[in-house]
Order: sequence, then structure tokens, then C-alpha cells
Amino acid sequence: MTVRMSDRRSDVAGFGLGLRPTHYADILAGSADGDLRVDWFEIISENYMIGGGKPLRHLMDIRAHYPMVMHGVSLSIGSTAPLDFDYLKDLKNLAARLEPAWISDHLCWTGIAGLNMHDLLPLPFTEEALVHVAERVHAVQAYLDRQILLENTSSYVTYLESAMPEWEFIAELSRRTGCEMLLDVNNVYVNAFNHSFDPLVFLDAIPRDTVRQIHLAGHENHGSHIIDTHDHDVVDAVWDLYAAAVARFGAVATMIERDDHIPPLNDLILELDRARSIQESALAARVGLVA
Repeated sequence: MTVRMSDRRSDVAGFGLGLRPTHYADILAGSADGDLRVDWFEIISENYMIGGGKPLRHLMDIRAHYPMVMHGVSLSIGSTAPLDFDYLKDLKNLAARLEPAWISDHLCWTGIAGLNMHDLLPLPFTEEALVHVAERVHAVQAYLDRQILLENTSSYVTYLESAMPEWEFIAELSRRTGCEMLLDVNNVYVNAFNHSFDPLVFLDAIPRDTVRQIHLAGHENHGSHIIDTHDHDVVDAVWDLYAAAVARFGAVATMIERDDHIPPLNDLILELDRARSIQESALAARVGLVA
């Protein structure tokens, strides 16, 4: 079954942040004041796949004021282990409660034979892997009765068996399954540095109607390699690549991820304002080029 629901793009637009517990109180206070410059929030799905308690109560209090999307880390869509339908049931139940605009996860595998590595492990980019992942995407979308988004991950090794570049694998997976892409611009930059390719080649190879959400984040540059850490501000080179992504894909819903060394909410909003400004400038330049 191919699921295509591109008409749902308008459900979430503008600029969002990852919802983090340290910001709950400030978000609710800003909601009451009506001056919080955040259009929507993204949750880590697994943090709220529970029956009740304070986390879920805070989540629903904030959901009353803001649209949300769900972003998971445990789908393990690329694993050869059977799909975990207990996990999918909990995911579907949370979605029924939260009514997110969409659900996303990562194009990766996280474990096998009952072992969860708690990491987003890269795939070999082969036709065999593509067929396997496409079958699993079809099954997940059929069970959830909705289209999913898959995010390009950062990686630090490659497979000798890979027969196509990452961007070709992603584009073909979307074509075969109807899934869309959560484009992590920082991960494109990280992988381009680590694996010596031109990040603009990656962007240019992704069909324009495939990208539904964009992630921006910080990283650690160790000279010989870059590690995706989500614990620093977005660097200038990633902002430049974001401008190029906007020029290609348009006004895609954009958010900043921060998972460690989390600053005050207002600091993240200022960084989000920079994304707004860059998108506005890139769109204006895009219109000028078309004209």
C-alpha cells in the first residue's frame, strides 16, 4: 500500500522547537502571555508512550496551545529483526491522544535479536537493503494508517557493499513507499565532511516534494571528523546549507534540536529567529531568481 498525504503539509508550518522538560513552565507561561515565538513543538515519542503521570499531563497542557509532531528513535526501520508491533501499538495510541501532524523516525537500525544498541546505526545502501526497508515502511504505514517521515542520520563509517549514495537511496525509498523525508541539514553537513562529498549534491538529488520537515542542530568538530551531538548552537556553515535547502525546497517547517547543554528557552527562540530570517531571505532570493 502506498500512502501519500501531501495535502497534510499545512497542518504544521513555520518554526518549532524540540519539547524538553526543562522548558515546560516557560512554555506554558509564554502561552498565557501570547508572546512565545514558537509555532509548534516536536516530541520524542518514546518519552510519552506511557499510561499517565506528570510527563503526559504536561504534554497535553502544552498540546492545548500548540500543534505538535512526533519524532521517534526506536522504530529501527532498517533492522532485520521483526517489526515490534507492541511498540507500534503504543506509538499509535499516543498519536490518537496527541493528534500530531505527522510521525517521524530515522532511516537506520538500532539493534537485532532483542539487543537495542541505543544508537542510530547506518544502513548499507544496496538494492537488497532498499527492498527490505521499503517492505517495512509499507507495513508500518499500513498499521499506523498514515504516512511516516524518515530522517537522514549522521554516520561515521560506510559499507563496502554500498552500491548507491545515501541521497539516491532516500529518494528511491520515498518513490517506492510514499514516505516523506525529515531533512536533517546538520546531518547532511556532518556526513559530507566525514565521507567527503558535496552537501549540495545531496540536496539537489532529493525531489522537492519529498521534504516535509527540516532539523537544525549543533555538532562537535574534531578536526578529522564531526560528531552530531545536539549540544551546541548551529554553526555558520550549517546555516549556509539551510539557506541552500530553503532555496531548493521552499518554506518547509523547520525546527532546532537541542538535547544536551540545553540553554534557556529564550536563547533557543533567538536561534529560531535566525532560522526565520534566513528562510525569509532565501525565499526572497528564490522568487527573484524565478522572476
